[in-house]
Amino acid sequence: MPVVGQFVLLALAWGSSFLFIKIGLEGLSPLQVVWGRMVFGAGALLLTTWVMRRRVPRDPVLWGHLTVVALLLCLVPFTLFAWAEQHIPSGLASTYNATTPLMAMAWSAALLPAERLTRHGAAGLLLGFVGVLVILDPFGADLGGNLAAQLACLAATACYGVAFVYLRRFVSPRRLPALSVAAVQVTAGAVLMLAATPFLAPAPAIAPTWPVVCAIVALGVFGTGLAYVWNTNVVAAWGAADAAAVTYLTPVVGVTLGVLLLREPVTWPQAAGTVLVVLGILATHRRLPGLRRVTSDAARTAPGGPSPRTWRQGARAESGRHE
Repeated sequence: MPVVGQFVLLALAWGSSFLFIKIGLEGLSPLQVVWGRMVFGAGALLLTTWVMRRRVPRDPVLWGHLTVVALLLCLVPFTLFAWAEQHIPSGLASTYNATTPLMAMAWSAALLPAERLTRHGAAGLLLGFVGVLVILDPFGADLGGNLAAQLACLAATACYGVAFVYLRRFVSPRRLPALSVAAVQVTAGAVLMLAATPFLAPAPAIAPTWPVVCAIVALGVFGTGLAYVWNTNVVAAWGAADAAAVTYLTPVVGVTLGVLLLREPVTWPQAAGTVLVVLGILATHRRLPGLRRVTSDAARTAPGGPSPRTWRQGARAESGRHE
């Protein structure tokens, strides 16, 4: 398949994840949605590694680190987003997901001594923070009804940021193939969800209608599985800088699908705040080579759904064949 086609599929896969979550919640609980996403995603990634004849690492220490990553980069944020979408539109959730690059930069500046926050980085963070405040719309009449859900989305992206720092510290120095690492990470998360199955059974009654089943399969296979393969090929063919554009397309896809298929409203604070967040990302993306270095490691293993896997992959990703 042409690289352009894979890029389009990648944007659709990550951008539509929030739509699939919303549909899945029509018959499943948030934890059951995460269960299906992880299990189907792990199956797709393991099958892909087998077809491509990639070796899956067996180092128990690495598996331990990637289990922590699975919690921070998959299970916790996926659960927070799924819970939040019970109360807010899927398009709004995808909008908040666009703050992930800013969260990654903030945590890396706070926890990694080598990653100092420069003037441009501080300006980008400030602009992104203002964008978040605009999206929250603190003067809106209905803020109290969905404030917790919106804060849950921000907590999810904060988890992504911490996970990126953990990856940088404990996984990236091993220089392992990204696809193999992603397979281990998602599989570890799926094993945890399978182990928790008895505790998920007492959840609200399951209504596995065809739309619900198809949404969960698509969420796992495409949004948490095959998207890694497309991401690998796009970065290898175009380089990190050009592949970064997918980060800006995913919230557009998420909002558009929510409006067209679920008839979700889009408020002016959401639109204006999203513009400010993207401008904040651009301010850091174009002027922080050290920051691009941080996310170049995180980008290789971030899970499905709309996340900033490629936007700051820097010169190291350009010279070496990243995911």
